[in-house]
Amino acid sequence: DVSTDYVLIGHSEQRTFFNEQASQTSNKIQNSIDAGLSIIFCIGEPLDVQKQNGTNNFLATQLEILKDLNLDNITIAYEPVWAIGTGETASPEQAQEMHAFIRSLIRENYNSTCADAVSILYGGSVKPGNATEIFAQEDVDGGLIGGASLQAEDFAAIVNGF
Repeated sequence: DVSTDYVLIGHSEQRTFFNEQASQTSNKIQNSIDAGLSIIFCIGEPLDVQKQNGTNNFLATQLEILKDLNLDNITIAYEPVWAIGTGETASPEQAQEMHAFIRSLIRENYNSTCADAVSILYGGSVKPGNATEIFAQEDVDGGLIGGASLQAEDFAAIVNGF
């Protein structure tokens, strides 16, 4: 009704503050596909999971929602919850490692062509000072920019860093 082409689904704030469960997220994805919308599907782990070295299993569980769906109109955004709004950010190497892992899961569940074609964005305190290094990583296809997009000068610097 509002003439949009994209929808953001699975953002950590929705999962946390509204206790959105996997079944609700799955329904939103299917409804968005049925409506012809392009989806940005957010995944990411909280700090306690990251500290316990449980990130891979956590992300794999979140990605199960996409299994058997056509990924042509789905973009994945990896946003480590511990880096959203905290000023903390994954190092470029950490971002690459997680994006490569996500791509490997897609390769396992679909095929290499799909894994190579899907866009995987990084979100989580992207700033002018770290954008160029993060975006230079092989498996990082772009960014999902939050707070920094509210400052025109910072957002322009991030865009120019890509």
